[in-house]
Amino acid sequence: MLIHQLLWLAVCCGFATSEHRGNDTEKQSTPVTHPLLLVSFDGFRADYLKTYSFPHFQKFVSDGVRVGYLTNVFTTKTFPNHYSLVTGLYAESHGILASRMYDPQTHKTFTIGDTDPSWWEEATPIWVSVQNSGYKSAAAMWPGSDLKIKNSTATHFLPYSPKVTFQERIGNLTKWLKDDSDVRFAALYWEEPDRSGHRYGPNNTVEMAKALKEVDNNIGLLMEQLQQANLWGKINVILTSDHGMTQCSEERLIKLDNCLNRTDYSVVDLTPVAAIMPLNNVSRVYNLLNKCHPQMKVYMKENIPERLHYKYNERIQPIILVAEEGWTIVQNGSLPRLGDHGYDNSLPSMHPFLAAHGPAFRKGYHLSNFNSIDIYPLMCHLLGIQALPNNGSFVKVRCMLESETCADLAVTVGIVIGVLIVLTTLTCLFRLMKSRGPSPSRPFARLELQDDDDDDPLLD
Repeated sequence: MLIHQLLWLAVCCGFATSEHRGNDTEKQSTPVTHPLLLVSFDGFRADYLKTYSFPHFQKFVSDGVRVGYLTNVFTTKTFPNHYSLVTGLYAESHGILASRMYDPQTHKTFTIGDTDPSWWEEATPIWVSVQNSGYKSAAAMWPGSDLKIKNSTATHFLPYSPKVTFQERIGNLTKWLKDDSDVRFAALYWEEPDRSGHRYGPNNTVEMAKALKEVDNNIGLLMEQLQQANLWGKINVILTSDHGMTQCSEERLIKLDNCLNRTDYSVVDLTPVAAIMPLNNVSRVYNLLNKCHPQMKVYMKENIPERLHYKYNERIQPIILVAEEGWTIVQNGSLPRLGDHGYDNSLPSMHPFLAAHGPAFRKGYHLSNFNSIDIYPLMCHLLGIQALPNNGSFVKVRCMLESETCADLAVTVGIVIGVLIVLTTLTCLFRLMKSRGPSPSRPFARLELQDDDDDDPLLD
């Protein structure tokens, strides 16, 4: 009977731990009560938090949530990852594949600064969904927010300009949030520490310490501005990044001119992931590149590993080159930058950070890691809007929330099964010992000689 009770307990635990797990794309029932602010510090590598001092950041997470690192999307570039954050899609699904792209259907080339919204139309960013739900949005320099995607920009936005200070950006956002109660989602982008990481390399601890001190001061300014606007504690804030950074070197150059003629191919995008369009014999170009350098992987489009989620889009070129960490692909010439990103998203140096604070989040809670695409269903849940089909999972992030129960079903079932095994073993041993019968030399053995039909109350 005890075993039956434990089995019933396992079933109950299963229901208790899975009650919030439904279909990630279903509309969440959470009422819209608190606005949400998403902030990205470009190029903020997760392990910077272990190397440098961040007093304002520590204050932010002291009564909030800190995540060890995020696994971002490939390629680990700025535009692909910022669009993944607000759509929950891999790059192959939302179509913003890199900083430079070529579309074989339109024969157009995309570069940073391109204002044609058609490049972004393969997905719907969260600010458009917010507006379609009857609310308003605001954005300060977030990639794509000033373009008419699905015929709509963010309700309030700042056209991109690196000259606009962080203080001006957060100042505008807090004003929009304070003055217009219909603004439910806001997004803020800041160029550091990416800019310094490229210029000096992440191994330059002197310069990176300066850049990261500025970032931490901006986190302090963010909290101060929200407090002054009477929003702190009434707004959910997510701090994150798009990618990390790794050190490059003149000694780690891969020169394509040493391997094939420029008349054989055209470069759509270069380092550290190069998009190659062969101009004649595709097999010949592939074979020459495949023998080019041991620190460079060469893929035909159809053979790109599934784990990268980077093959099912027309804008992906026939041949993709991926440099190993710290190596730089050039046609011929010198090192373009001391620090770079874009490499395989499994590398720790490419992983960004995440922290969250607000009425919806747990206090002083730590989570090891999850995928950056999981942020989208989390934000939809917080805003109470319908999440569009996406590659993320609310299940993986729900433990950040105060309102969610987070017992691990697998662990619970494992414990119950372990207890069952122990109890079954003990029961078998007990019955085996009992079946041996009474020992003549054992005192009071006659007391155990009972009728077979008698119930044993100890086993009831």
